[in-house]
Amino acid sequence: MNYKIFPVVIPNISPLESKNGASGFSLVEVVIAFAVFLIALLGVFTAFIYCISYNAGNYTRAQSLTVLQREAEHLRSAKFSPYVTDTALTGGTKPPKIVVSADGNRYSVQTVVDDDPQTSGVQTDLTKKFKEISITVSLENPTPGWQTAVPSRTILRRVRAN
Repeated sequence: MNYKIFPVVIPNISPLESKNGASGFSLVEVVIAFAVFLIALLGVFTAFIYCISYNAGNYTRAQSLTVLQREAEHLRSAKFSPYVTDTALTGGTKPPKIVVSADGNRYSVQTVVDDDPQTSGVQTDLTKKFKEISITVSLENPTPGWQTAVPSRTILRRVRAN
């Protein structure tokens, strides 16, 4: 048995070729691809801007915590004994103090010394043996964002030494 094999001819037409023989992308396809690319690029830029803002906020928060720790250590080292009480530990609301950090940011330090924390309000009574000291540090000129709403704050309690 003799079989004859006939070759199959497949026309050589590219999917990008048009009927008139021109190949490539149409202007509509290029504009749509460019629009999709720009939308993706806008998302990437938005993420970068968010990261930069978030990192700047964390940096200023770390700086304010450094200022807060320095102020807390200063008040912890102040004398509070039956014979001597440093002026830093006298009761009342202290005027805000401006501290400039190493990077040039200005922080406002607000200190409140309450001689009788069991009573509402801020009392000044030199005979009391227990003090509650509240320290709040906030960025003086915050940029918009979460930095404005989150000052650094701590509360110290001191008992008169023997």
